Order: sequence, then C-alpha cells, then structure tokens
Amino acid sequence: MKKRILIAEDEPIIRLDLKVMLWNHGYEVVGEAGDGDRAIELAYKLKPDLVLMDIDMPKLNGLKASEVIGRQLDIPVLLITAYSQKQFVEKSKQDNVMGYLVKPVSEVSLISAVIIALQQAERTQKLKLTLQLTQEQIQKRKMIERAKGQLDGK
Repeated sequence: MKKRILIAEDEPIIRLDLKVMLWNHGYEVVGEAGDGDRAIELAYKLKPDLVLMDIDMPKLNGLKASEVIGRQLDIPVLLITAYSQKQFVEKSKQDNVMGYLVKPVSEVSLISAVIIALQQAERTQKLKLTLQLTQEQIQKRKMIERAKGQLDGK
C-alpha cells in the first residue's frame, strides 16, 4: 500500500516540486497546505502517514503546527526549511519530528529522509504498543497479587 503524505509548504512551486518527487517514488500526496492551520485541519481530516512541514509559514508556523499534530494525532513530521541555524534545529526537537531537511532539497535527500522517517515512525509506534501492553500486564499482575493477598488474609 502506498504511504500517504501531506505537504505543508507556503510556496506553491516548492510544494509542486515536493509532490512530483514523492509521486516519482510511489508515494501518494493526499493533501497540500499553505499554512500551519490548514496543515492541522488536513492532518485531522486525511490522517496521513507522514507530514512534510515547512517551518516558516503564515498564520501558524510549522513548529507549532508540528507540535499540535504530534500531540493530538501522533502523526510523524519531517521538517523542511531554509534555516540551518542551531536555534531552529533545537526548536525542532519534538517527539514526532523524524527529521530536518534544509532547502533546497534534492530528490535523493528527500526520498532518503522520507524512507527513514517512515521507518522510525513505524518503530516508534511498535515501541509505544509494546509499552502499553507491558503496562497493562503489570496492572493485571498487581490486581492478581492484591486478590491473592486478600485470599491469604482470610
């Protein structure tokens, strides 16, 4: 099944470039946003496998939009930006941010980063599921031990 990607980039020509590069490698671009608010709206509606997010966008910037998408939807984000300064890289350290590409982005760089981001996101989801199952098992074990303690006390 094709991986579904949402592009959030305020520059239409860059959005088109990204779309073509992704399409050439078998990815499905399910939506395009020109600002952070629209990116969040489309992420809710479309539930993509990955969001390519520009940092510098109107209305709501890409970092804030990424934070909302990660916190509320748990969708991974790959940041694309013209900024390579350390403060932008530091601000991008969020749980759901799987990578950081500096413009101009070559097709090789983009596709490599997308592959790795999707793989990391899948691995992260598996770890979260394992953690959840382990926590459930611990809670069940605690209940069993409490019940045993009550039976032994009688």
